[in-house]
Amino acid sequence: MRAPQSRTEDGTVKAPNEVVTRALLRQVNVPGLDRPAALITLDNGFDHTKPNTFGPGGLASLDEAITAALAADPAFIAVTGKPYIFCVGADIVGLPQLADREQALEIGRLGHRVFARLKDSTVPTFAFVNGAAMGGGLELALHCHYRTLSGGAAALALPEVSLGLVPGWGGTQLLPNLIGIPAATQVIIQNPLMQNKMLKPKQAAELGIADILLEPADFLERSLEWAAAVVRGQVTVTRPEVDKDMWAGVLYFARETLNQRLHGAVPAAYKALDLLETAKDGDFAAGTAAEDEALADLVFSEELRSGLYAFDLVQRRAKRPAGAPDKGLARTITKVGIVGAGLMASQLALLFARRLQVPVVMTDLDQSRVDKGVGYVHTQIEKAVTKGRMDKNTAAKLYGLVSGSVDKAAFADADFVIEAVFEDLGVKKQVWAELEKIVSPEAVLATNTSSLSITEMAAELEHPERVVGFHFFNPVAVLPLLEIVRGERTDDVTLATAFAVGKQLKKSSVLVKDAPAFVVNRLLTRFLGTVFAAVDQGTPLDVANSALDPLGLPMRPLALLQLVGPAVAYHVGGTLHAAYPDRFGVSENLKRIADSGQPIVVDDQVNDEVAKLLVVGDQPLTAEQVRQNALDALAQEIRLMLDEGVVAEAQDIDLCMILGAGWPFHLGGVTPYLDRTGTSERVTGQRFLPRGAASLPA
Repeated sequence: MRAPQSRTEDGTVKAPNEVVTRALLRQVNVPGLDRPAALITLDNGFDHTKPNTFGPGGLASLDEAITAALAADPAFIAVTGKPYIFCVGADIVGLPQLADREQALEIGRLGHRVFARLKDSTVPTFAFVNGAAMGGGLELALHCHYRTLSGGAAALALPEVSLGLVPGWGGTQLLPNLIGIPAATQVIIQNPLMQNKMLKPKQAAELGIADILLEPADFLERSLEWAAAVVRGQVTVTRPEVDKDMWAGVLYFARETLNQRLHGAVPAAYKALDLLETAKDGDFAAGTAAEDEALADLVFSEELRSGLYAFDLVQRRAKRPAGAPDKGLARTITKVGIVGAGLMASQLALLFARRLQVPVVMTDLDQSRVDKGVGYVHTQIEKAVTKGRMDKNTAAKLYGLVSGSVDKAAFADADFVIEAVFEDLGVKKQVWAELEKIVSPEAVLATNTSSLSITEMAAELEHPERVVGFHFFNPVAVLPLLEIVRGERTDDVTLATAFAVGKQLKKSSVLVKDAPAFVVNRLLTRFLGTVFAAVDQGTPLDVANSALDPLGLPMRPLALLQLVGPAVAYHVGGTLHAAYPDRFGVSENLKRIADSGQPIVVDDQVNDEVAKLLVVGDQPLTAEQVRQNALDALAQEIRLMLDEGVVAEAQDIDLCMILGAGWPFHLGGVTPYLDRTGTSERVTGQRFLPRGAASLPA
């Protein structure tokens, strides 16, 4: 069987739902050359918000453009992209439509055949990487003989492993032989598994992916000049010799690291390692054939379907939050107040100042605390300048925007005030009672509470409608999730303003009902509570800690507990126990650990001194029992949350777990995994998602 294809008006082959990226050819006269250069521009006809991708139609268009370019006998051939975008790779929307393994092989082979024409060309070929280049887009650039790179390119990566795929159009073979196996392993495996980390242009140039880094303002003109100089022999491009002696050692270490971290949970990562091993001998044809086979194997995996589902959540749903009010209702923010000057408050101050570019003032109980908070912000600004991440003019502006005071009267003209004080309802109510007498009636009052009721917090205020939950995740600068919590009396104007501010902060906001611990903390507390209940029963700490390894989570339960802080976890657990005593227990062992102040794990090993503090039962569980209990608890809690209307749909649960807890794409967040393991139906009687939404069709 074959997926149906159609043709566009110009005859280009087009797969179903494919937005064809056309390769537009023009001849360019470049000073110093005796004949024109051929410039191919990739353009799908949309602006930068809909990036160039390659499906069958796009590859056919590029193939035709290369043929026409060669026929014109150019001085050189260059490929570039539309404004801000080079190309972000294969059209992954079409992957689930592939009918069978043979068709998947054909897609891989087609990309290899077309791209290889640039690699094998006797005419010099250049990639002018003017903007975002990911996946197959970066692989296209790697096939060219030379590469220029714009300093304004927003994203550079080979992210396939994060989706459950491998770079399938030459990336695993070309990259290690260009920049060496250690750096290639980082780009192809490590970065995708670190929340899909992107390379900055400077990093890519330093690694050797680009031959020259150019300013974005006149990037195309300078690229043409540089290419002409290369063709004339005035510029010689030299690249360091790749060390093949360390190849096996690097891959052995990488495999051991994957085993320790993922325990076989991400087949694509292991396939990528196998392909990188193949690349050592330099047999490009054999290597690309192996890529084709790997791609065909992975296209029909459950992990890929979950990965594509997760990708869609992050790229689309996160940008259009379900239930958000009309953005036209949002008020303009000209000044921000932050109650508190501790670590979380200081991180918030820096974030608000950088993103909103408005005055930010912190207050605390005494001058020393205020000075410490402002000092933290200044130190972080200095570090950013030292590392080249911020220019001195921006730094000087930020220094002037962030200030501190022991007098809350400094908030009188603030439009948005957020508190980050001790997690105690009485303390927070007192803060708002004091502030309501100072700020204007229109000022938004936001709380960074992780578990307390927004409705109760605002109950005694004169204007409870302007109180909203604004729950960040630590570290604030890294984790993109923002849970925006609507209290029973929060109005649309306040909510719209909160979403607008979240967008300015470059966070992905999810609307959450005012329910204990909201989404991420509620699920993680239930999850960790189940694991710790097994410890209380007598399960050894190391068994309980390793029980969830087959899921390939970003960290083990005890490491997560240590990151959150045992005292914080115990406090949140107490809040949830008060609300749902039948499902959330209170572990005295956790309190003992919190009171001891000792680390639970050291170098990923359970601390023996902590183990001695525990008082446990005599009914230990196996690792499999611990794991199943934890999954069952998650399934039950998610169903209850959906029934309560904590979020609009299961997709929002998954989005929160991906962006707020770092749960991986190969799980689809959480609900696709619970569905495909049968846990959802066994525990709740139904699936969370329709069959085929994040899994293979029936």
